[in-house]
Amino acid sequence: MPPPELAARLATGLLSFPVTHFDDQLAFDEPRYRAHLGWQAGFGVAGLFAAGGTGEGFSLTPAEIDAVVRAAVGEVGDLVPVVAPATGGTAQAAAQAAAAQEAGAAGVLLLPPYLTEADQAGLIAHVGAVCRATELGVIIYSRGNAVFDDVSVAELADRHPNLIGLKDGVGDIERLTRTYAKVGDRLIYVGGLPTAETFALPLLQLGVSTYSSALYNFLPEFALRFFAAVRAQDRVTVYGMLNDFVIPYLDIRDRSRGYAVSIVKAGLTAVGRDGGRVRPPLTDLTPEERADLAALIQDVK
Repeated sequence: MPPPELAARLATGLLSFPVTHFDDQLAFDEPRYRAHLGWQAGFGVAGLFAAGGTGEGFSLTPAEIDAVVRAAVGEVGDLVPVVAPATGGTAQAAAQAAAAQEAGAAGVLLLPPYLTEADQAGLIAHVGAVCRATELGVIIYSRGNAVFDDVSVAELADRHPNLIGLKDGVGDIERLTRTYAKVGDRLIYVGGLPTAETFALPLLQLGVSTYSSALYNFLPEFALRFFAAVRAQDRVTVYGMLNDFVIPYLDIRDRSRGYAVSIVKAGLTAVGRDGGRVRPPLTDLTPEERADLAALIQDVK
């Protein structure tokens, strides 16, 4: 898919970041993963991001990431664009971007490099190496140790035609305003804060037209209704849904660090689709927390 076509497609709707299923030994469970993707693709989502943060991409080996991406492309690639991750240091991220193209992915999400800090010049070089390694459209994830300022984003957009988007995981209003003012619609802007529904309405005013929904994993129809209300700027509906489900959900999520992923797998199990366990260093919800989540989900179904 040409990068401009991918950008236009992703900007039209909600984005899915599916979990990655593991078996009882915490090995990749491809049949369950494929079944999940088939279900996810049936609701009209605009893009599917394999092995992202919600997919525990940080816990997967490069070989496992390749297997997950190939499974996603094979299962739903003809229905919805599959965006693959590029992770780790520059050499590894560039290799994964090239592998994503070979696997038939539609694009690449470049995650922050692991356990290192860099200035803007270093980040520009990092992104440039990944963009040159593939013809696919690339989205950079501004978060953690890879937060891009407006000048860097503008320079990267000018240098690399296949850079198509910025996913924001910081929520800095001034930084986003500066970036959109300087770069405008040259890029698409994706909300990437944990449980992005919480921030979706205010960020829409800053040019962030879509977001990655973890809730879509287990409540796809709810997530799509919420997204439609955000796009329509229907504040009454948005805040009603926030109060009825999202905020109580956040209260459970915030009981332990790392639960932003664990609670999604627990949500899948609560709706009868067996999300399974998370890999260390993440921890699963306690039985009491699972019961609280199941009761909350039952109230909104």
